[in-house]
Amino acid sequence: MSDDSDSETRGGSGTPGAPGVSGDNDGSGTPGRSAATADADPPGGASADDADGGTDDTAEPTRRTRKKGSGSFWKELPILIAIALVLSFAIQTWVVRPYYVPSGSMENTLQIDDRVFVNKFIYRFTDIQRGDVIVFNGGDSWDEDTVVLPEEPLNPIAGFFNSVSQALGMAPTGRDYVKRVIGLPGDTVECCDVENRVLVNGVPLDEPYLYPGSLETHEEFGPVTVPEGRLWVLGDHRAVSYDSRGHSSDESSDGTISEASVLGQAFMIHWPLDRISMLERPATFDVLGPSASPAAAAPLVLGLALAVPIHLAGRRLWRRGD
Repeated sequence: MSDDSDSETRGGSGTPGAPGVSGDNDGSGTPGRSAATADADPPGGASADDADGGTDDTAEPTRRTRKKGSGSFWKELPILIAIALVLSFAIQTWVVRPYYVPSGSMENTLQIDDRVFVNKFIYRFTDIQRGDVIVFNGGDSWDEDTVVLPEEPLNPIAGFFNSVSQALGMAPTGRDYVKRVIGLPGDTVECCDVENRVLVNGVPLDEPYLYPGSLETHEEFGPVTVPEGRLWVLGDHRAVSYDSRGHSSDESSDGTISEASVLGQAFMIHWPLDRISMLERPATFDVLGPSASPAAAAPLVLGLALAVPIHLAGRRLWRRGD
């Protein structure tokens, strides 16, 4: 028993046919590998234990990657929020901004608590036109005594949220007004003809957008010739609108507003949902002829003319860099 056991474990004893012996010996005295050991090794030389260990090592980095991925999202979230705020600020400053309608001076075109989008970019490429619904800063055009500012919250946290609400068009600012443009620089505006209508350059206006009964409330004014760089504006609800008519008695104003004070054109009601609609320019003023000068399109035409050579020059520089 002892000899058989010894021959099974040591090998290289020269005993022919001994069970469990590889029989491989180069004569140098180096024992051959046992058949059991050779059979246990999988192809490629890795043992079963090594293969199992490899599976565990692969699974562990996968779990670590998942944990790392979820952690990186929270690290990047503040950056994403900061980028969103910067983009929002840029859009509201130069492109489109929401505004809140606090009064009924533009009924029924705009209702109290409506929210509108204002295009702040359009008047860089075209002139203001008669019939446009505009938002402007009254503090720069009308007496400061007539500007009613909303009460500022005493709590700084409430003040912060109020400022955010104003920026998002969810609360009134007290200085921004929405009215309709009636007279442009050089126009003569007056009231009234025999039908109690407003006249521009002697032409009576048929205004279907007026609040019902507004014609009956018209009172005589003018004629007023709109100075250069100024606008004559009225609300659609003439009985309650405090507009160019009321401000014509201001000590420092003839009732007109400065073109420079115009913040943009209101072009869409976006809230409440059941009032979503576009604010179209009415055909009322077509009888007066075009109100936008050809020079208004000059910046756009110039931009298009320069775009092609600039683009071609950029492509040449890019190819040279390659």
